[in-house]
Amino acid sequence: MRLNWMKRSIALWALALMLVLSMVACDVPQAVLNSSDATPIAIATQVEATLQPVSAVTAVSPATQTNAASSVPLATELLPQEELLAKLYEAVNPSVVNINMTMAVGQGSGSGFVYDTQGHIITNNHVAEGADSIYVTFADGTMVRATVVGTDADSDLAVLKVDVDASELHPVTLGDSASLRVGQMAIAIGNPFGLEGTMTLGIVSALGRVLSTSSSRYSMVDLIQTDAPINPGNSGGPLLDSAGRVIGVNTMIYTESGTSSGVGMAVPVDTVKRVVPQLLEGGNYAHPWLGVSGMSITPLLAETLGLPVEQGVLIESVVDGGPADDAGLRGGVQQKMLEGESVAVDGDIMVALDGIEVQSFDDVVQYLARNTRAGQKMEVTVLRDGQRQTFTVTLGERPAE
Repeated sequence: MRLNWMKRSIALWALALMLVLSMVACDVPQAVLNSSDATPIAIATQVEATLQPVSAVTAVSPATQTNAASSVPLATELLPQEELLAKLYEAVNPSVVNINMTMAVGQGSGSGFVYDTQGHIITNNHVAEGADSIYVTFADGTMVRATVVGTDADSDLAVLKVDVDASELHPVTLGDSASLRVGQMAIAIGNPFGLEGTMTLGIVSALGRVLSTSSSRYSMVDLIQTDAPINPGNSGGPLLDSAGRVIGVNTMIYTESGTSSGVGMAVPVDTVKRVVPQLLEGGNYAHPWLGVSGMSITPLLAETLGLPVEQGVLIESVVDGGPADDAGLRGGVQQKMLEGESVAVDGDIMVALDGIEVQSFDDVVQYLARNTRAGQKMEVTVLRDGQRQTFTVTLGERPAE
């Protein structure tokens, strides 16, 4: 009996001790806060300050929690990229203009940008072409009449002139398109669907595109492709890099559906630098001209036609009296059928221009546009009867037709 009593006493004492320890544990925060020891007070205050927002929320009802959460102030500062784009827009938009035209068949609109303080405006040729009257509206709402200084259908560029005080003109800064890289930021500012001052954002999605257009029998070369949304009314407006420099002039939407859904194309700014000075001086641009027609050689074509190389340009014909003809280049005479069409297969094969190898006809067109001028001499290397020969060609001026 004594042993049982002792076991019962020990159990009661253990229970009492546990209750005391529990009470002490619950009182620790209060004891620490009331302590005169500076270190515990500092720690407790720091913890309380850190957890205060949580404590405040957990101390209210669910309905109050919702109101408290919704009242939390949002961040007022922009993200770095947002700040960059906002400042870019503020800097460049005063240079972008809206262009409205009246024509015999109706009205049209497009975009453009201020080129200099003499009142010259850059836009697309297809924006100004056929217009009876043209009006330019600036970002501040000022509207003035414009006249056409010069146009070039093959590069789809035009220069307009407005009579505005130089203090009201804000010329753009021209960048460099030769150093562009696929993947870098591309920003368009223009007037799609007449919505003035619209900015869209994307990237440079490809470079060096060569596309044919309905306005010219010659292809447009070296185009910049972008996924920045380009729509009707953006034509003639600037395509910009992240520093706000013009890298191109928005010119078309490449689409197979006939709608605005597609990829945007822009005339590179290096073309603007070549063409616009001649438009200002004489109203037109003299494109360099070789005077040949041909096709790009591929391994499959080489095998089919029995050609000695798997890349280069097969010259099918040369224009009588043209630069290539005068230099002694030859087109083909012997004909073979290729996919139902007759092809001259024994002409010269162009393999290099000024010592630079060419792989396709696009390479030839690109080289002429980027590196030559009408009247300039150019070395053309060809394969003839299996032998490499080089001819000196004096480039002519491309005929209109």
